[in-house]
Amino acid sequence: MSRSMKAWRRETYGPADGVTLERIPIPAPGRGEVLLRVHATALNAGDVRLLLGDPLLVRPVFGLTRPKHPVRGMEVAGTVVAVGPDVVGAEIGEDVVGELVGGGGLAEYVCVPAARLVPIPTDIAPEAAACLPVAGGTAWQALDLAGVGLAHGSHAAGGAPRVLIIGASGGVGTFAVQLATLRGAEVWATCRDRNAPLVEQLGAVRTFDHRESPLSALPDGRFDAIIDIAGGMPLRELKRLVVPGGTVVLVTGDGGHVLGPIPRMLRAVFLSIGSRSIRPLAATPRPEVLAKLLELVADGRVVPVIEREYPFAEASAALAQLEAGHTVGKLVVTGSAV
Repeated sequence: MSRSMKAWRRETYGPADGVTLERIPIPAPGRGEVLLRVHATALNAGDVRLLLGDPLLVRPVFGLTRPKHPVRGMEVAGTVVAVGPDVVGAEIGEDVVGELVGGGGLAEYVCVPAARLVPIPTDIAPEAAACLPVAGGTAWQALDLAGVGLAHGSHAAGGAPRVLIIGASGGVGTFAVQLATLRGAEVWATCRDRNAPLVEQLGAVRTFDHRESPLSALPDGRFDAIIDIAGGMPLRELKRLVVPGGTVVLVTGDGGHVLGPIPRMLRAVFLSIGSRSIRPLAATPRPEVLAKLLELVADGRVVPVIEREYPFAEASAALAQLEAGHTVGKLVVTGSAV
């Protein structure tokens, strides 16, 4: 194995057009880590936020004046090629998938804590597996936080719990629709009109573009839970739409250049006083959830929606598309520069 690798890097905060392909040393796995040969990296909205360093609130953690992790990509699938000290349960030659610490997936090789990795079933392509750790995991945790699939009280729909997913055609949203449906929910979803056929195919019984059909037209207590992925709706409006005892989960939120969604999250805590709660989600790496998602994909019950796959040589274009917004499902960078 060569001592160097190619990686897409940006040493300063800024847009995707400043990301360049460079040759850097291959990292050595530390204690509890393995080295992966990367086969596929899925991109997320968080990659753009960390690329831009926006909001400024992220910079004390991820690099005050320049990014601590100049290589983006948080979801990777690859093959274990080296193992660090004290690693248990990972073997050289094993195909695995997991979530990275801070980034690093847009490279030929990357070190990952072994505890975050899950073996990939032989019938799942690495491109599909790479979509699951962050996007699929976030959707799963959002539904758990909302209590979707858990037995509780009477429902707005009379039988199955009725769930509204706002921003249903993106990476997290396409998983949320499928998982909520599998949990027995009646799924309503907002998305652009052109994406409605896809979202309905994934399981939504009703779709609408809230820019043309405002949520204010819906009656009070229409839903048992709302999963807000888009982040632009007034909190009082969302609270009005859930039944007493219902829950609104905020996956993300609009905000300013400095504090980002934090003010909206604080308002959510204040508005949660009463029988209807608004709960911000802080998703974390959950290998046990990732393993369940892989089972669902292997069984054909969940399908990762991939808008486009980019070869490694065009990774900067993938970041640029993500930065432009309105991606349907996921963008995946495949292979590596050889």
